[in-house]
Amino acid sequence: MLASMPKVSLVGAGPGSSDLITRRGFKVLQQASVVLYDALVSIELLNEIDTDIPKIYVGKRCGEHSLLQDDINKLIVESAYTYGHVVRLKGGDPFVFGRASEEIEYVESFGIPVVVIPGVSSAIAVPASQGIPVTRRGISSSFWVMTATKKDGSFSQDLKLAAKSSATLVILMGVRKFREIATEILKYRSKTTPFAIIQNGTLDKETCITGTLLNYKTVNKDINTALPGIIVIGDVVAEHPSFFEEELQRVLNSGM
Repeated sequence: MLASMPKVSLVGAGPGSSDLITRRGFKVLQQASVVLYDALVSIELLNEIDTDIPKIYVGKRCGEHSLLQDDINKLIVESAYTYGHVVRLKGGDPFVFGRASEEIEYVESFGIPVVVIPGVSSAIAVPASQGIPVTRRGISSSFWVMTATKKDGSFSQDLKLAAKSSATLVILMGVRKFREIATEILKYRSKTTPFAIIQNGTLDKETCITGTLLNYKTVNKDINTALPGIIVIGDVVAEHPSFFEEELQRVLNSGM
């Protein structure tokens, strides 16, 4: 027997650390009858939910898709009818490359109400955790957030347009294609343009590699492509506390 009327809440879990979910998001999460969560959701956050509440993994990683998007859509509806209140828990913010609109459209076609609780986007929060602002007066007055490639694997036209501008580039889901991305951006920007690659953002094991487009080949070998990450490209990366120290070390090593 259904405990309550079916409904769905799309909740942004934030950029990684369990304490960066919003107060509203955490409150709604505690009211869930079942939780469907993504790959980037913190296990520590899930452990704060009542153990009696079912938690179903529906994450998608490169080459490791547990379910297709159509299957996830169907599972959300099935879970709503079975359990009542479904919390669809997504990393970052649901509307930043989270395919939330597709899920909302499908769920609402069954007459099931959906509410969205925004989350802290990793596109801004992760660079901030490394002391990198996406904008700064006199350096960058805007930023572009984009994925590395389109569905067919080709680069988005936005990458070219952003590279031609003076804006900060924040590229999600692009670590595996960093070499190709750097090569493309070098067509439009200086070789001295700084970049940062941040992985495990806002977590204790967070790492950050910085450099300039001039030495992207050297840095590329130090990237763990098995982990997701965020690429930041632009002069604001020079705000990173250790940027100049690391760059000087590379210059010295290259001369040895």
